Amino acid sequence: MMWCYVQFPDETQFAYSETRDDGTVEIAIERPRDWGFDTAKCFMPAYRWFEVDSFSQKELDDFESFLRDNAPLIFELADRRLEEKTAA
Repeated sequence: MMWCYVQFPDETQFAYSETRDDGTVEIAIERPRDWGFDTAKCFMPAYRWFEVDSFSQKELDDFESFLRDNAPLIFELADRRLEEKTAA
């Protein structure tokens, strides 16, 4: 399951997963376009990008910078989601 982290004014939205067993967090990024969505996924903390569709390398670099700046909070939120999941 993914949870919304932030939405930018251009409607680019970042979502995050709970912390996975290997200590990573999956990030999904979507931006609406006329015929669907621009998409990209990333595993933190390695910042390994995959399933990238229609985002430029410059945009990915900017997203990575944003994620690095927000990593402590994203990991804290992801850990909380994992705790909620295991408590249920």
